[in-house]
Amino acid sequence: MAQEQTRPERSGGGDEGPVDEGTRVAAQNAARDEDVDSVLDEIDGVLESNAEEFVKGFVQKGGQ
Repeated sequence: MAQEQTRPERSGGGDEGPVDEGTRVAAQNAARDEDVDSVLDEIDGVLESNAEEFVKGFVQKGGQ
């Protein structure tokens, strides 16, 4: 997964910049963490319900 680089936006307001940027980055990180957790939960669900077929498919592909 590619990571996005964020640059601080200059609003011209002055004193809210660093706090807002930190809050925005924290919110983006939290959203990204939720996405990763969701994918991992989905993988766990597939493996729990269909692990044998997953392993067979993995072996058939040469284990790569």
